[in-house]
Amino acid sequence: MRELVESEQGMSVVGEAGDAQGGIDVILRHRPKVALVDLELPGGGISVLKGAAEKAPDTRCLIVSAYVDYPYITAAVEAGAAGYLLKTADRSVLIEAIIAVSKGTTVLDQEVARRMQRRWRDHQETAVDLTPRELEVLVLLAGGAPNKKIAAELGLGVRTVEGYVSNLLAKLGVSTRTEAAHWAHERRIVGGGDAGFKTGRR
Repeated sequence: MRELVESEQGMSVVGEAGDAQGGIDVILRHRPKVALVDLELPGGGISVLKGAAEKAPDTRCLIVSAYVDYPYITAAVEAGAAGYLLKTADRSVLIEAIIAVSKGTTVLDQEVARRMQRRWRDHQETAVDLTPRELEVLVLLAGGAPNKKIAAELGLGVRTVEGYVSNLLAKLGVSTRTEAAHWAHERRIVGGGDAGFKTGRR
């Protein structure tokens, strides 16, 4: 993976680590734009996500994992992951994801999105359980607002908004903001109507 990243013009690897604490130390020392994190890292990839979110909020973490099960995905996005890719992702997909995450976009692997969609279908869920805050974020996102504007509108931090967007992508079973906006427009969440979703408290 190091060779892959360094072969791309404009990218460089500033550090590596073999365990969670080492990963946090490298992030704090070099403050990279993007950190690639493996969930199987000794000490737990989730620990790296939490440590980065708390101590280095400008570094965005992209999970690269062999796990595609729902609990792993939700645990990662709730801990602050800016994206979730599978280790089987093509070279071009990984590079595009790194670039997108560095620019503030949230990315989900297509296979992860498909698994999420199947989860809803297999459980015969006809409504997506959104919290009131997630619904507010979705409405603004579907209206074309970037994360900074959503944060300003709702009085939240940009990293907090990024977490909400990641959760929305996972819950809706989509991989991009555009698909989430399309989902909202299809169900008339934007422009009136409330088909296809329900809200809960958090």
